[in-house]
Amino acid sequence: MADFDWHGGVIEPTTPVDRNYRNTQNVRRFFVSACGASFTFDRAFMAFLKDGKAKTMGDAAMEWTSRRSSQG
Repeated sequence: MADFDWHGGVIEPTTPVDRNYRNTQNVRRFFVSACGASFTFDRAFMAFLKDGKAKTMGDAAMEWTSRRSSQG
């Protein structure tokens, strides 16, 4: 199976976060669309994305939203 193109591939909520995941402008656009204009990457969230545990981009968006709602 070919590696996902994080720069130009179509990212959907079902897209798996694989070992080659990259924080690209394409990824940022997905998260802004899924999480809202206040989306930002922070170290803890980037560590979550790269922790090696199975997750999808939809799971990641829900995690970001959950972290933000628990902070405020």
